[in-house]
Amino acid sequence: MTTATTSATSTTKALMARRSATLGPHSPTFYAEPLQLVSGEGVWLRGADGVEYLDAYNNVPHVGHCNPVVVEAIAAQAARLNIHTRYVHETVVEYAEALLGTFAPPLDKVFFTNSGSEANELALRMARQHTGSTGVLVSDFSYHGNTTSLAVLTTGLTVRERLGSHVRALRIPDLAADPRPEETVLAIALNEARAAIASLVASGHGVSALLFDPLFSTEGLPCVPAGYVEGVAGLVRSAGGLVIADEVQSGFGRTGTRLWGHELFGITPELVTLGKPMGNGHPLGAVVTTSGLLEEFGSANLYFNTFAGNPVSAAAGAAVLREMADRELRAGALEVGDRARALLEKLAAAHPSVTTVRGTGLFFGLEFADAGGHPDAGLTGRVVEDLRRRGVLISRVGRHDNVLKIRPPLVFGHDHLTVLVDRLAASLDALEAA
Repeated sequence: MTTATTSATSTTKALMARRSATLGPHSPTFYAEPLQLVSGEGVWLRGADGVEYLDAYNNVPHVGHCNPVVVEAIAAQAARLNIHTRYVHETVVEYAEALLGTFAPPLDKVFFTNSGSEANELALRMARQHTGSTGVLVSDFSYHGNTTSLAVLTTGLTVRERLGSHVRALRIPDLAADPRPEETVLAIALNEARAAIASLVASGHGVSALLFDPLFSTEGLPCVPAGYVEGVAGLVRSAGGLVIADEVQSGFGRTGTRLWGHELFGITPELVTLGKPMGNGHPLGAVVTTSGLLEEFGSANLYFNTFAGNPVSAAAGAAVLREMADRELRAGALEVGDRARALLEKLAAAHPSVTTVRGTGLFFGLEFADAGGHPDAGLTGRVVEDLRRRGVLISRVGRHDNVLKIRPPLVFGHDHLTVLVDRLAASLDALEAA
């Protein structure tokens, strides 16, 4: 168990006071006692308390904290030139070519942005202009960013904005939580999607887009019936809408079996949005789309973005792609992810509070319930806090806040997995015995 020194605790408290005085008291932090971090390397983070923490949560440093290849690429380009994107720069074009090379046709064009929020905002704007409609389908417990347009379709966290009249929220079916036959669950869920689309049409909004995270991460990693995503996508397209896959959490090989989450369902969206993992923490996002949609939007809008995909950002993004290829990180995510599921299934069998192992590749979680079978957010929160004391950082997610969110950098290996599972088992043993 890790313990913070008195001086480290005092330093963090003083910094929190300064933070509150400048950033305000509402900027959230993890943990009951906020954690001050001072450095990182690979999958390890060092706290101001001197403790080395295993990072089993953060997907921002996709190829590892302070990855030397990415750091060198950023430093070299920053020392040479960083400039407005309305000038021509080879580094930017080379990165665009490399990124687009990871997508299947007809996804062959890219708009760069500074974040996933900005990417989703742009994709929705493009969908509205293309379709002439405003209606949007999302899940009923989702989050896609912080802009005004995204706040009015946010269903998975607290915002002051009310759900837009042009938004319909779908309950995502979950076979792990529904005892009915899969075909019954699928039929009911698709009928709900049909009703939502009919409602948008009847209200005059029409259908501009379906916006979804292929892993339904915020929703708690549900196990969706085969044919559900494909079916909803087909219904949306039949109504004249476009499909937008938000790959901020599921993309770049995290599932192990595929590079992009939407490939799990055999569909090709008209628009794919990317975010934080692209630059390994450097601000970078993108909308990947088709030549037709780019031409339609670009010819009607003088659209540019001063810093999105600038030379330094492009250098960071290109370095991430090289690291993924050179170190075969997608294959690693599959191998380590398969072993993680096996170990977690064994752990779940030994702990009655764990009801379900969820996720795929290097995005997995455990669902907790109390003795009556009800979601146990309290225990889930205690596990998160206790693991921090044991030197492991994770979070939680889901409608009831009762699913552990384990989503480490892709350089997370077998040795790291052993540390995680051993400490998680010790935590559960202690908490269930308390």
